[in-house]
Amino acid sequence: MKIIHENQTKKSKNNDVCIVIEYPFGDRDINGAIIELSGRYPSKGAVVNLKCKELAYIIEGSGRVVVEGEEVKIKKGDLILIEVGEKYFWEANLEMLTSCTPAWYPEQHKEVE
Repeated sequence: MKIIHENQTKKSKNNDVCIVIEYPFGDRDINGAIIELSGRYPSKGAVVNLKCKELAYIIEGSGRVVVEGEEVKIKKGDLILIEVGEKYFWEANLEMLTSCTPAWYPEQHKEVE
């Protein structure tokens, strides 16, 4: 078993509207983070994960996610799976739990048009 307590988390900002609270398990197969989003991420275009599937559970709030050009309204209680290679962006005011497998790392996450 592994546990990360709240006081062991790492907080960072992806941009002005996206705060990431990482739970650093140090596991290569899976990871987890809380995302606090108050606008559009990324600010223009889209992003893509080249190696990781991303699972997101909406804890609070609502908005939309656009994946491969398909817009979906999202709200508290929804669960979204973004597959490897899918281009997407978020536009929302929400808090979500994300988990990636294999574990997310910056070099495999790219901004695209």
